[in-house]
Amino acid sequence: MTQLSFLALVFKTLTLALGGLVTYLAYTAYQKTDATGLGILAIGFGFVTLGALVAGILDQLFLVDAGTALTVESALTAVGFAVIAYSLYRDD
Repeated sequence: MTQLSFLALVFKTLTLALGGLVTYLAYTAYQKTDATGLGILAIGFGFVTLGALVAGILDQLFLVDAGTALTVESALTAVGFAVIAYSLYRDD
């Protein structure tokens, strides 16, 4: 494993951990307030975090080429940000 690959793995793991934390905190806030927007926000962050997880699994465990893993990650990230934008746009 090259130094660059190792750094990518470290940053992907950090992204996964922090994304999981943000998702958890948003969900916890939703449970406390019952604000629908916070629940949707948690789902959006979940999609972004899921993108990092799936890309890492595809790349490391299934040895899928990096371009495919990046495409899957980008698609899930785009969906996640769309959901996040929707949650912030809501007016309820």
